[in-house]
Amino acid sequence: MEIVEARLDDMSEVAALVRALLLELEPALSEEILAMSCEQVARRLFAEGKLHAFLAREGGRAVGVITLNECAAIYAGGVFGEISELYVLPGHRSRSIGRRLLDAAADKASSLEWKRLEVGTPAPAAWPETVRFYEANSFKHTGARLRRLLA
Repeated sequence: MEIVEARLDDMSEVAALVRALLLELEPALSEEILAMSCEQVARRLFAEGKLHAFLAREGGRAVGVITLNECAAIYAGGVFGEISELYVLPGHRSRSIGRRLLDAAADKASSLEWKRLEVGTPAPAAWPETVRFYEANSFKHTGARLRRLLA
């Protein structure tokens, strides 16, 4: 198993794993998610330098992904990184792949001089193992995350 930094040519694999993540988190939205062009969005964001990604590969096949983007805030002392998506295929979980993807993200964040990495989790009551995973990997609670959709 290897962790590789994704290139533009890898965006179809990145998008496929992100789509699987979305379908797992919100199965009721499956039709909307399947209609989305995840690959087109991934390619555009990557080409614009707004997205960093790492893939976990096993036998040449992508089995996990983590995506990052840059944010800025006064409370953070400037720029920092946000983990947008982290996903490992169900049959490959509990094998330290997620931890290795987090380590690659932390190394990238350090190279970009980000002072921290932040992540939003799904509802803890519904996904307690996800919250425990991040806590076990040195993430601390900073409060709930909310969203407001625009247009």
